[in-house]
Amino acid sequence: MIKLTGVSKVYPRTGYALRNVNLHVPKGSFVFLTGHSGAGKSTILRLIQMAELPTEGELRVSGTSSARLRRSDVPKLRRKMGMAFQDFRLLKDRTAEENVAFALEVTGARRSLIRQRAARLLGKVGLAARGQAFPEELSGGEKQRVAIARALANEPFILLADEPTGNLDERASRGILDLFREINANGMTVVMATHDLELVRRHPSYRVVELSAGEVVFDSAGTVREEAG
Repeated sequence: MIKLTGVSKVYPRTGYALRNVNLHVPKGSFVFLTGHSGAGKSTILRLIQMAELPTEGELRVSGTSSARLRRSDVPKLRRKMGMAFQDFRLLKDRTAEENVAFALEVTGARRSLIRQRAARLLGKVGLAARGQAFPEELSGGEKQRVAIARALANEPFILLADEPTGNLDERASRGILDLFREINANGMTVVMATHDLELVRRHPSYRVVELSAGEVVFDSAGTVREEAG
């Protein structure tokens, strides 16, 4: 599903963001990316989205290789992924339902089905009664649930999340992670970047990949040792 082979990413001003990363995420996995700010977590997510390309090495996502990527491949690939962010990125002048609907509109979904599907997605994330609320009327946890519903709008194979609980209190964070667990249990691959180690410790059954200074320093699946040898 996702495979990084010898991937490095170098920026002209700041140098290496990733250095020789080898990482395989099979279909249906749930993976926590952990590490301090600047460790390389967000860079990996941007590479998986093909928003950026590796400086060295190869990235493969759902059969698409960064080494042979055509510009026309990117929109198709992006439709296979959903993305949730720490700051939610909701449109303030649209209701929760309209925010989810917008993700369907931009991909050309049939207008007659958009509202019905948006309402169904909000129900899936526990917000069936909040569809007509504007973002300013929602709690932080509710905003993130709307953002997740929007990320699921185009039925992606992969859900990427960049510090999705970073602006939430403990109770809301647990609720969001429980939602991710349900999504993963239905077969979707989930890759979640987080610095909240307490959240990670509460779910020891999930794979943890720790980054430091752009390198993988720990992988609970044991792949660091295998690839090094």
